[in-house]
Amino acid sequence: MRNILILAAVAFFAACNSSQPAPTETAAPAKDSTVREINSPYPVSYSSKFAIGDPKNAESILTLWKDYENGNILSGHKELFADSIELYLSDGTIIRGRRDSVIAIVQQHRNMASAVVDRVDAVTALRSTDKNENWVLIWGMEKTTAKNGKVDSVNLQETWRLNNDGKVNLLYQYVQAAAPPKKLTAKK
Repeated sequence: MRNILILAAVAFFAACNSSQPAPTETAAPAKDSTVREINSPYPVSYSSKFAIGDPKNAESILTLWKDYENGNILSGHKELFADSIELYLSDGTIIRGRRDSVIAIVQQHRNMASAVVDRVDAVTALRSTDKNENWVLIWGMEKTTAKNGKVDSVNLQETWRLNNDGKVNLLYQYVQAAAPPKKLTAKK
């Protein structure tokens, strides 16, 4: 009797999972009709209407991260950038201008490091349905080795906007020092 119950349970779970895409398949992106209104107690100044976007946009940003890590920003994939770009960096720096000028500034900054190693924790592509814009959100950690040998690590959160041609035209970057966690003790 026990074996019959085990076989029945296995058959049940197999039947439940049969509608799931195979691990090598890609599930279709959500349609705009799946966007549910958010009932916010705050006025939302930009948008609260997002749907899952095109995964190719996330792949483009991951490619740019790898180019930065490898140190080849200028010779990498500059065709992934729009003609004009705005970058709002975590230290308050704003870089705004034509593609080649902005990329040259970023390349100068990258050249100050002898090595960069990135870790991606999460990435997603989104589409603002009311603004008709493409966004990619990426979270990760970056370990940078300066030319003098000093190593620094930061947790990154970046929000990238891509135009309708799939080219980056805006970046917002947020950073937190990747320090060891502090021990907190409660007072008795």
